[in-house]
Amino acid sequence: MSKALSGLRVLDLSRVLAGPWASQTLADLGAEVIKIERPKTGDDTRGWGPPYLEDAQGNLTGEAAYYLAANRGKKSVTLNIAHRAGQAIIRTLASQADVFIENYKVGDMARYGLSYEDLREINPRLIYCSVTGFGQTGPLASLAGYDFIVQGMGGLMSITGESDDRPGGGPQKVGVAFADIMTGMYSTVAILAAITQRATTGKGQYIDMALLDVQVATMANMNLNYLVSGKTPQRQGNAHANIVPYQVFDAGDGQLVIAVGNDSQFAKFCEIADCRHLAVDPRFATNAARVAHRDTLVPMLQEVMSTRTVEEWTSQFNEKGVPAGPINSIAQAFEHPQVKHRQMQVDIPHPLSKAVPSVASPIRMSGSPVSYDIPPPTLGQHTDEVLASLCGLTDEQIQALRRDSIV
Repeated sequence: MSKALSGLRVLDLSRVLAGPWASQTLADLGAEVIKIERPKTGDDTRGWGPPYLEDAQGNLTGEAAYYLAANRGKKSVTLNIAHRAGQAIIRTLASQADVFIENYKVGDMARYGLSYEDLREINPRLIYCSVTGFGQTGPLASLAGYDFIVQGMGGLMSITGESDDRPGGGPQKVGVAFADIMTGMYSTVAILAAITQRATTGKGQYIDMALLDVQVATMANMNLNYLVSGKTPQRQGNAHANIVPYQVFDAGDGQLVIAVGNDSQFAKFCEIADCRHLAVDPRFATNAARVAHRDTLVPMLQEVMSTRTVEEWTSQFNEKGVPAGPINSIAQAFEHPQVKHRQMQVDIPHPLSKAVPSVASPIRMSGSPVSYDIPPPTLGQHTDEVLASLCGLTDEQIQALRRDSIV
């Protein structure tokens, strides 16, 4: 079966995470992704280690895990786009591409003659996606935007972490680059939407993606809690702002998550926990009442929860349809039977090692399955191939570009 995006060509001038996450998703779905990297250094994340991949003998290869996480299935071409000859090559490649992704500072592409306005003159069907911290307009447009900063500015850190009056209280960032990853996913959605519209109009378009926009948008129900009530949401640790009980509890031998989503689930919870009287208590019988009396109910539930083990609670709750689960480490998550059954770890043959471990795409499609190829282990590995096949350059011309440090 052919891949969903077979025949789609992506020219990727992005680096680090948001843009590469989008292009990796497109590559998983079958697109040809040509990754343009700086000569000699390449994508910054090639050097963001340790940890590094080990070869078959256990020696470090220099392949940083961070780079491996976001560049699966791409072709690596080194090119100095600050040089006119490099810019000319980009224009030639763009004339044959469907999608162009870049995350340079606002104005850099125009300075190189590679803006959307420049490239659509030679390829009106081109879909051009710019990824920046703050977007192409506005008072902060010229600034570089980093995920950590954007998590702070966009409100996420203000509701993440324990409240100030509890041990360890204070704002916290999410443990992964949430704004980067979500910007990559929204960029993928926008690109695919533009491809669909192009089938009707015959024309490409410009996509302006900003990490701060995405961070604000993905505050979801917390945004509406504020906009509807006028009250600023506060940090509540692992508790839910709108649902009780929906948080972490201490069992007799560890911690687990309870996610009671409605009143019937709460009644089942109380039945299993031998505290049926709480389900009919007017203070706790409805979710609205439980939220209002959170400070009274939660200590009562915690006393009950400490009487059994994590395994006992999770098995009993899940058997009766009450959502519950352990708090796993990443190592434990990969060992979980459900994660193993879904084959979320994939090992891809690699020339420098027995295999490179990778994480499967969560996209499951019956008619066009996802498959994987390694991130290009050698910087510029596909330079000659791409310049010859798409730009029509001879070996002598490519060697001349290499002597001039253009590739």
